Amino acid sequence: MDILSLVGILIGFGAIIGGQALEGGHLGSIMNAVALMIVMGGTLGAVMLQTPLDTFLRAMKMLKWIFRTPEISAEKQLDKILEWNQIARKEGLLRLESLAEDEGDLFAQKGLQLIADGAEPELIREIMETDLYLQEDNDIESAKVFEAMGGYSPTIGIIGAVLGLIHVMGNLADPSALGSGIAVAFVATIYGVGLANLLFLPIGNKLRTLVGRRSRIQMMLIDGLISVADGENPRNIESRLMGYLN
Repeated sequence: MDILSLVGILIGFGAIIGGQALEGGHLGSIMNAVALMIVMGGTLGAVMLQTPLDTFLRAMKMLKWIFRTPEISAEKQLDKILEWNQIARKEGLLRLESLAEDEGDLFAQKGLQLIADGAEPELIREIMETDLYLQEDNDIESAKVFEAMGGYSPTIGIIGAVLGLIHVMGNLADPSALGSGIAVAFVATIYGVGLANLLFLPIGNKLRTLVGRRSRIQMMLIDGLISVADGENPRNIESRLMGYLN
């Protein structure tokens, strides 16, 4: 559980709601279902229009990373690489085939299988780096979905404000109808700007950070697997890969 994400959301929204209360306002004044429907519906519609289906679905699956970050540990990866190297030096590269079958990480599994199949180190690097770049590109495109939502929602909020004002102007003769129209106008703007800067943009940026961190560790894995295939000394492997831990 990523506590920092939860704390950030609570502080961000809490500060706005708390400030509203300190100014003498009440929560009900900024709660408006119509404004929320306009902003969320318009934002989702715009993003769905610009995004391919597979990218959109991938982005929704990645959303859980904000609270349950995938295990990304360079230290554990280094320990695994050194263990594989020790086994390969003692029992031969073919022994890695059975280890590949038990490996939960599909990326590492593919690398171990390539080594066991006797692929040349340069071919292993080429195949693994191609997979890495394609995966990273797909994940970055998915993170951009939330960045796009952060770009659209303030504009949709302005549209909601204009709709509210149109409603107000059309009911000037009926004072009882003015309040709801003005509420939608101002609250829609708050929702658009608030959701963009408190949720959508931070989520997109955090996903980018997590994707970059995972890619660096996978690059370390590639270097480690090449060293295992070359039969390098464990101390040399550890010394080279320690840079990734820093």
